[in-house]
Amino acid sequence: MSGKKTPWAANTGVVQPEGKLRRSQLITAYGPGAMVDLIDDAVVIGGLDFWQGDGMRVLTESRLCASLNARRRAQGLPELRTDAPFREPPKGDDQQPRRGSGIRAVEFPAWFVCQNPACRALVQAWHGLERKGGHYLHRCDDRKSGAICVPVRFVAACSRGHLEEFPWIWFVHEGEHCNMPRLVFDEGASGDFADIVVRCRTCRKRRKFSNARASLPSCKGERPWLGEEGDEPGCPEELRLLVRTASDAYFALVESALSIPPMKELALREAIDREWTILQVAIPENLSSFRMIPSVRSALEGWSDAEVLDAVAARRAGTPLEHGPVRTAEFKQFVGAPDEVAGRLAAPGDAFFATRVRRDPALPVEIERVVLAHKLREVRAQVGFTRLLPTSSDLQGEYTVVPAALGLQTDWLPASEVKGEGIFVRLDEEALHAWEKREAVRAREDQLRAGFATWSAPMKDPPAFPGARFYLLHSLSHLLITALSLECGYAASAIRERIYCSLPDEPTPMAGILLATGSSGTEGTLGGLVEQGRHLARHLRAAWDLGALCSNDPVCGHHSPAREQTGRLLEGAACHGCLFIAECSCERFNQYLDRALVVPTLGCDPAVAFFRARP
Repeated sequence: MSGKKTPWAANTGVVQPEGKLRRSQLITAYGPGAMVDLIDDAVVIGGLDFWQGDGMRVLTESRLCASLNARRRAQGLPELRTDAPFREPPKGDDQQPRRGSGIRAVEFPAWFVCQNPACRALVQAWHGLERKGGHYLHRCDDRKSGAICVPVRFVAACSRGHLEEFPWIWFVHEGEHCNMPRLVFDEGASGDFADIVVRCRTCRKRRKFSNARASLPSCKGERPWLGEEGDEPGCPEELRLLVRTASDAYFALVESALSIPPMKELALREAIDREWTILQVAIPENLSSFRMIPSVRSALEGWSDAEVLDAVAARRAGTPLEHGPVRTAEFKQFVGAPDEVAGRLAAPGDAFFATRVRRDPALPVEIERVVLAHKLREVRAQVGFTRLLPTSSDLQGEYTVVPAALGLQTDWLPASEVKGEGIFVRLDEEALHAWEKREAVRAREDQLRAGFATWSAPMKDPPAFPGARFYLLHSLSHLLITALSLECGYAASAIRERIYCSLPDEPTPMAGILLATGSSGTEGTLGGLVEQGRHLARHLRAAWDLGALCSNDPVCGHHSPAREQTGRLLEGAACHGCLFIAECSCERFNQYLDRALVVPTLGCDPAVAFFRARP
């Protein structure tokens, strides 16, 4: 298959690949539509329609599928198939790469720069370039042999995720016509925007590249990763200059859910589905007879006739089962975990096993309970991506924006499965309510809200301000991750957070943290993190010490987002010296942090701290 402007990359022989990507990276930094640098080329990862080969194992997670389909219906997007909503990326074969295995990628951009210092021609791949030895070669005017060309590092994109070649000819000539444009790309001594000049040898026109930030035509709606039929003409957005390898070139939107035991209604629906060939004709007069069948009797054990008949009627009517918010259901599962009993272990096939540990007298009253999650299964699915500006999920971890498409004809999403263990910590609600009512906390929250308002002002659909409660939970999570990593046997980058937080007006108040670790393709971990949950008081004390003093104090402690001029609008007292951790561990890209809300901090009113005394 060929793309609209550039050929789709395909292996024609037994050659080693130019680069490698982990399968887990294909749902994060290098998903469909992401730009990737190879040894000699640059490509865009193809959409889901061009994923094929071995290893695309089907993953299911009913709660995550139901949550996504509810929003996809509201956004006018096709729903995911309920029997196979998620698939793992295909496996590649390094020794025998072939066309029918792996993921196809389109060569992008098609503009190349000649590396001959005396030439520096800016040429399209199919105009005057020769492919030889894995390189594009340019026949310069002053050389008999071709000079190596490299892909230009600038492209154009819009906020809707569309991607296209930078309009070099239009830019140099400012929209005017030139019969035979011959462009030259002069980067100057530093390569900085201020030193780059693009000129035309034919008409002698030249233009500084610094003008490209504000002067570009309208977006054409091109989506090269989706193939020939992927364009969306009529996009109203303006094009913006984009560096291919810049951090704002691709923001993957990933949602996840833990596999928890089904709620009562879901368990009954699943039991009826298993025996639907019999129960589809169930009525009050024959249900007792159906219960005499061994398989039906086992499936309906514990359910009354009224409950069964209501569920059968809903199944006949095609009424979708409401799963409720993903994180609220998980929070309730952790809060309702049974007490730990010596000798009780998880069953071999269980995906979730959590027990409440006996309360340690050394724990402060602000900690309501600690739950040890011995077995966890998490399904992470990429739902789309954005460019230029990141978008934040809500407190349920869900995205309400319409993301850029991953495929045209697919009814599934790329996903990965992670199995591991974790520690769940719940804060005391009464202590939280009292803390939230303090005047000092409200004043601090106003400062954080002012910074958030400045940050979100340019957005069309800004997210809601998460509140001081989220800042507290998020900051405490980072401190505990750092403290736990010193003893649990895992690096801090291997521990991930999952925040359970509610807004004040929500019916189910939530204030919990799950710190978990795990690996894809394995059956879990070795219990090192769970075991540290029994000694949380000691780790909480270490976290308190870590947050009380930062190496950048008093500058860090005095920082206020309400007076911020350098862009740190979503942080209070937080920096690389105290709260920032590896971004693979953080749900919010090291934003929404303020250690002053957790512990007394130099330069801040100690009354804003939730843990005013050292544990």
